[in-house]
Amino acid sequence: IVTERVAVLMGSPSDSERMKPATEILEKFGVDVDTRVMSAHRTPGNVADFASQAVESGFSVIICGAGMAAHLAGAVAANTILPVIGVPLSGSAVSGFDSLLATVQMPKGIPVATVAIDGAMNAGLLAIQMLALNEPKYVKLLESHRDEMASR
Repeated sequence: IVTERVAVLMGSPSDSERMKPATEILEKFGVDVDTRVMSAHRTPGNVADFASQAVESGFSVIICGAGMAAHLAGAVAANTILPVIGVPLSGSAVSGFDSLLATVQMPKGIPVATVAIDGAMNAGLLAIQMLALNEPKYVKLLESHRDEMASR
């Protein structure tokens, strides 16, 4: 069962401003968004429970934003078959490069699609493109969005 529900997870409440563009673009396209804070390090049981129940909870895609060690996307991907999009976040001494490497360097067999550092908007758009595979209305909305960008 394919739904039009996307989870936007972040490792800390302080990540909310950098993850806001994902939520905003998803809402602009009319996607049901569930935003939550959960840490792969401080609340690993909650992360595993959420991810393992995500299909039954009606999610289609999960977006995870985290900084520094950035294990959230990997921890989620290890516990679900849904597509997981990782957003490495800046804020560390090396401006998010550590987060980028932690997110993109997943072990074979547990993929995480990864966008640019602080690339939450692109994560939202990628989730919409995934939804568009089964829901034609998103194809039209994506085409309109691209036309709008080109006219600026």
